[in-house]
Amino acid sequence: MGIEMQVVGAEGFPVGASAHTPDTLVVLDAGGGLGEPEASLVLKFMGAADGTPSAAVARAMLARLEAGTSVPAFSGGSSSAVLGIEGQMLSLSLCVIPRAVSRHNCLTRPDTITKLIKSALSHAKTTPSPDAEGRGAKRAKVVPTATIVVLLPASPDHDVASQCVSVAAAIARAAPTYTRKSGPGRSASVTICFAVGGKAVGTVAETGRVQAIVDGVRAAGELVDAPCNELTTTEFAKRAEAAAGSTPGVTFEMLTGDELKEAGLGGLYGVGQAAVEPPRLVILRYKGPDPSPESVCWVGKGIVYDTGGLSIKSKSGMPGMKRDMGGAAAVMEAFFAAARTGASVELTAVLCLAENAVGPLATRPDDIHTLFSGKTVEINNTDAEGRLVLGDGVAYAISRFNPSVIVDICTLTGAQGVATGKYFGAVMSSSESLEQRAVLAGRACGDMCHPVPYCPEIFSNEFRSEVADMKNSVANRGNGQVSCAGQFIGNHIDWDTFKGEWLHIDMAAPAQFGERGTGFGVALLLQTFVHPSHSKL
Repeated sequence: MGIEMQVVGAEGFPVGASAHTPDTLVVLDAGGGLGEPEASLVLKFMGAADGTPSAAVARAMLARLEAGTSVPAFSGGSSSAVLGIEGQMLSLSLCVIPRAVSRHNCLTRPDTITKLIKSALSHAKTTPSPDAEGRGAKRAKVVPTATIVVLLPASPDHDVASQCVSVAAAIARAAPTYTRKSGPGRSASVTICFAVGGKAVGTVAETGRVQAIVDGVRAAGELVDAPCNELTTTEFAKRAEAAAGSTPGVTFEMLTGDELKEAGLGGLYGVGQAAVEPPRLVILRYKGPDPSPESVCWVGKGIVYDTGGLSIKSKSGMPGMKRDMGGAAAVMEAFFAAARTGASVELTAVLCLAENAVGPLATRPDDIHTLFSGKTVEINNTDAEGRLVLGDGVAYAISRFNPSVIVDICTLTGAQGVATGKYFGAVMSSSESLEQRAVLAGRACGDMCHPVPYCPEIFSNEFRSEVADMKNSVANRGNGQVSCAGQFIGNHIDWDTFKGEWLHIDMAAPAQFGERGTGFGVALLLQTFVHPSHSKL
């Protein structure tokens, strides 16, 4: 059950009116316009042969929808109708993204696409269809097939591949997969097609990469939506191991419970020591054919539930903390997307999995933990746990693998949403070029991000302790909370020996939209390090 999504390239486009006509057709004008070439292409999807009465009806309906589609500058617009084509009822929706795009936004406006597509597919659920005797119409509860035709702009300055990624990821978010609602549920098959100037785009390889991102975004969103009584640290690790076993070229290993303590990962162990399910460090490795000289390691925060520990969260502040593993979800799904498409990269993924629970063994404020870096941390806030597990994960990964680039990605601070908003992650880096690389990649793929200050000599002072090397929470909450939280992680990098670059991504706000996980981070990691944009913009 559920909605399946398939991306097709040029070879999957209809070649004539005999092609199968979907029950629902969504035309998404993502900047390409609806001129004659585009209209002719849409007619093929509708199964309306040129010169037939059906084609005339279809063209008239497209023109009416286009004329009736109001496109506000910031939210886009849509129109829908139902018409009969060659004896079949078709639900037709025209969605148009707004043309207003500022310099910090993604060209295809994915912020509006998800809403437009969700609305169009919702309309499709109740498309009228004739009854057995042809009288009137009845409401259909299930739409078996739907096709989304994306019309992209034709311009030498526009990177078509990146536009396909940003649009496809936004469409993927319109149909989340996790549900535990009783009843039969809804099944549908959605096909996504891309066109420029009325012509199909996408080779088999390009289509495969976009499909991997769609699958990765939806899978990461499903992990984020899953509650902790299902997605424990043990279950998370089992899923990673199963995926590794079915993906050629991937290796899996894991440290669990007391093994973490023995290996010196006191931060990860201390956060998860009170939970029934033990903390775990999962390590995934992949080396593709002819990899680039740059070796990359992604470290994801995987707090499967965050009560806040003994510094316990409030009644209203705790619900939703199942999503505190969004960084690890993004890392895992981006990693397997890269491996399954045979990417030419040397890639390591580290998942720092723990449940920040309350119990007799819980870490107390005033406790002191020794992290893998060898530095001691006085705990003054057990609800600042993500930085502890990531400090261990990053230091361990550098010590063992010495990557060219180390990236941590996490739902780390509520302050991130205040600083950069719900559509932009916050990035901080030891390298200005790496920081800019991530920002441009995010703008290309739709997982947008914006820099916050990197200034260790200022922000490290917030963690001063009289009895340990540092505290784990700041003295002044008004002094760049997002930068400070990231800097705590950076404090556990040995800069005398590590000569690579470090990127920190705080995605606390964009990891969810409403009460659903978004799969944010999958496209960003892939676009930045695996399939970079070649846009001239």
